[in-house]
Amino acid sequence: MKLRLFLTAALTCAATLLHAADRKLIMIAGPVSHPPLMHEFKAGSMLLQKRLESVPGLKTVLITNGWPTKLVDGKRVDDNSVFEGADAVFIYSDGGANHLAVQKDRLTVLGALAKKGVGIGMAHYAVEVLADKGGSEWKEWIGGYYETKFSCNPIWEPDFVSLPEHPMTRGVKPFRTKDEWYFNMHFRDGKAGVKDILVAKPSDAVRDGPYVSPKGPYAHIQAAKGRPETMMWAVERPDGGRGFGFTGGHFHLNWQNDDQRRLMLNALVWLAKLEVPAGGINSAPVSDVEAMQNLDEKKVNKPKPAPAPAATQSPATKTP
Repeated sequence: MKLRLFLTAALTCAATLLHAADRKLIMIAGPVSHPPLMHEFKAGSMLLQKRLESVPGLKTVLITNGWPTKLVDGKRVDDNSVFEGADAVFIYSDGGANHLAVQKDRLTVLGALAKKGVGIGMAHYAVEVLADKGGSEWKEWIGGYYETKFSCNPIWEPDFVSLPEHPMTRGVKPFRTKDEWYFNMHFRDGKAGVKDILVAKPSDAVRDGPYVSPKGPYAHIQAAKGRPETMMWAVERPDGGRGFGFTGGHFHLNWQNDDQRRLMLNALVWLAKLEVPAGGINSAPVSDVEAMQNLDEKKVNKPKPAPAPAATQSPATKTP
């Protein structure tokens, strides 16, 4: 009897220690933005989170509709207790001057986390901040940022014909998706410590515009015709933390692309300092039915899946 009790207690203790050792990933999905099937931060984050549930040693906490808040005396205030014990923070949201992470004292909150070695990742519009309002922090934490009128945001279909050796790319094949892929980021000086993950060469027509906003073209973007551009990158910081920027993610249905989705899942696991398997994170396909679930309620009717840009996979062929 005593032996049985001892074994039970030992197993309980082991399970508790294992749970305590789990890496905690905070995922923040921004508020409603853009027409249907664009900037579906909640729905996109939910389908990614669902596929992370089976990753051993990883605990995910998803916050939807922006920065975590709580109600105090009838007023909505920030709830930064969510970040206690965090190992990584991922933000998929709108950006620019109204970026949810640069409001109030949130840069200070993220800065304190970064100093502890917490990983920080940004996707799509969340890579954009102002030079004097997040720019230096983004360069330090994730390696670079989108700067309006310096960077550009055309809708195009880069062909990622080769991928580097990196945990993020395990099990990921060359692919292409039509999206609002930003490029010409404002990186650290000399691109110090920045590892290119997704690189492709925009055609001359892409450089000549139009871009989404401002429409352009910009002379310095045209002057770089023929140059390959970085659309996803990673850094390992001196504070021990990791960071990445991913500029795609505008069109929701591109998460149906197996390789783009696996790349992001790998990136999130790597960000939390867990080992990415040799074949990448297991990722069940996203059906048309699942893709249309959890979409934000928007002012116009939700379109059917067919008209949206299709997520495609291709062999290693070059864009004309």
